[in-house]
Amino acid sequence: MPKPQSEALHFALNWQQQLSEAFTNIENLCEYLELKLDDLPISITASKQFAMRVPLSFAASMEKGNPDDPLLRQVLPIRDELIDYSGFSNDPVGDIQAAVQPGILHKYHGRVLLINTGSCAINCRYCFRRNFPYNELQLSKQQESGAIEYIKSDPTINEVILSGGDPLLLSDARLEQLIKQLDAIDHIKRIRIHSRLPIVLPARVTIELVNILVNCSKQMVLVVHANHSNEINNRVVTAFNLLKNKGITLFNQSVLLKGVNDNAASLCKLSEQLFANGIIPYYLHLLDKATGTGHFEIPEEDARRIMTQAQDRLPGYLVPKLVKEIAGAKSKQYVFTELLSP
Repeated sequence: MPKPQSEALHFALNWQQQLSEAFTNIENLCEYLELKLDDLPISITASKQFAMRVPLSFAASMEKGNPDDPLLRQVLPIRDELIDYSGFSNDPVGDIQAAVQPGILHKYHGRVLLINTGSCAINCRYCFRRNFPYNELQLSKQQESGAIEYIKSDPTINEVILSGGDPLLLSDARLEQLIKQLDAIDHIKRIRIHSRLPIVLPARVTIELVNILVNCSKQMVLVVHANHSNEINNRVVTAFNLLKNKGITLFNQSVLLKGVNDNAASLCKLSEQLFANGIIPYYLHLLDKATGTGHFEIPEEDARRIMTQAQDRLPGYLVPKLVKEIAGAKSKQYVFTELLSP
């Protein structure tokens, strides 16, 4: 991305144009953030293995001159990604074994997940699908009819989850077509969308997109992904308002990350800020052990301690469920099961 002439001009662009101007070069991002490359443990090799992509909307919320900024830590390729941590793998949650056909993961009773795209607006360094074989297993437009037939054929499926990559990177036309096909299946009760775009590229949340979501007769659930309260800027709040004012159910899921949100104060501030804007804190995931992410891991014992401290400060409805995913298990596994205060 070239150095923006003006942030105001950039944010006046539509979401596709903003996406095209995302930072993909470490030097350009550091120049924008007024950071010296020598002050950072950056790795060109890591960026070649898993490309860097950071929209300006997300980078603009980082503190300039701060090499330890919690948002920067989520996206900057560093040398620690090249360390071979024991127990980490390319398929940490058993996605591949759950793939019943290209584009469909069927892990849990009553739910299927559609891998609609392998692309994201932002490449988070802790991503559990950073090594996923999208070329083989993402749902191409040509394979959609097969996926729809699979869902139609199984009346025990009552919820479809659109995932990726990020499903909101689909064009309005393709997303609308897919949702209409799912809407026509009688035994589907809910359509759930997992997306980071309302956080990292809030310009994607347009009136046109919202209308596509609310015109569906099924209950529509949008699960966004924020890890730190600094991610929730005015543009994000505007996107939230468009969604919640149309009655779309909004949840947030986070990942517990070393150096980003691994303390009760950060988690409490995030929960408060989410709820103030109409989003329910839903899950706090322990790190999925994907190759290249070991430097983000927080031990379970430490995670429980942090959650105990957070529970002491928050009402129960603001405490996200601390969970981990185990390949082959029939559901997410609760890590923190203490009774919540009212």
